[in-house]
Amino acid sequence: MLKAHAGITPEGRPAIFLCALAALLAALLDSVPAAILFFLLTFFCCNFFRDPERVVPDAPGLAVSPADGRIVKIASMPDPFSGEPRQCVCIFMDLFSVHVNRSPTAGKITNIAYHEGKFFNASLDKASGDNERCAYALEDEDGKSWSMVQIAGLVARRIVCRAEVGDRVRRGERIGMIKFGSRVDVYLPPGWQAKVAPGRKVLAGLSVIAEAEQKSAT
Repeated sequence: MLKAHAGITPEGRPAIFLCALAALLAALLDSVPAAILFFLLTFFCCNFFRDPERVVPDAPGLAVSPADGRIVKIASMPDPFSGEPRQCVCIFMDLFSVHVNRSPTAGKITNIAYHEGKFFNASLDKASGDNERCAYALEDEDGKSWSMVQIAGLVARRIVCRAEVGDRVRRGERIGMIKFGSRVDVYLPPGWQAKVAPGRKVLAGLSVIAEAEQKSAT
């Protein structure tokens, strides 16, 4: 698996370099408006591609958010791999969210499926089936199946997948990102229950979004 570095995600370095170079050239040419514009774009890219470290909860029976953003939907939806209805937690990321995505649980990646598609607003229901997306199937340490889907948004034009089939991932480990606004859906296995509500803001690798039912019952 390709490793990310803390601070700025590797995918953002070319954009940051080009914007900073353009700002420098504009300043040397005494083009103040252009220099200011490219400086602001450099700042935006640094903010967008930031990749902070997170302290991942290590208690058993927890699943963490795969993305920074806001919970926009929790509902029973067809699993992208099996087609079976499962409780799905949908997280919308805006342009100011950290866009590095993390695994909600520890386990093994058993399948990755990329689908070309359209670029509807990622907060809309039809985005989960019509937009460009990359789906991951994971088998956790108890043998239960999870699905996570990166969905491109209205502005997003590239989904980054760092994982490969057969990789073993830790809970909260970085596995990819989506550039410029998007959404991530997590399909919970039987025996797990969402512990968040629509409208709540969450942080990738840090916020607990689901618990195993036997844990919550104790």
